[in-house]
Amino acid sequence: MTIIVTDTGFAPDDFAGPELRVEALPANDCAGFAVTLPSDTAPDALTGPLLEAAMIRIEFPTFADGRGFTLARLLRINGYRGRLRAAGHVIADQYAMARRSGFDEVEIADELATRQPEPHWRARADWQAHDYRNRLARPGA
Repeated sequence: MTIIVTDTGFAPDDFAGPELRVEALPANDCAGFAVTLPSDTAPDALTGPLLEAAMIRIEFPTFADGRGFTLARLLRINGYRGRLRAAGHVIADQYAMARRSGFDEVEIADELATRQPEPHWRARADWQAHDYRNRLARPGA
């Protein structure tokens, strides 16, 4: 079982479309699909039909593997406007970084939700207010 984390807290997964890995993508139409990308996906693969997917899940094999943040940012720069989900070993302390890099939500396992309950994640939900650029823009902040 997995839990979806958003700025409003924990929620069940509500994506109902078909899911497939990037290796199994149709050659010309990804609309309506959830596509899963491993963290070692080459940046030049983040174009074409992939940008039409309804949702892209980027896997985080460990919390120390930050390549998924880069992939998320590159997808947004390339024009992806769909739902972007970080999946796997993302911890509450990384939630603000996930949101800043372009993720809409984080998918975590029940075990992680037990160790880091909803209040831990909600404490980081005001990620925009804690951005260092906002503090630089306000004298005395």
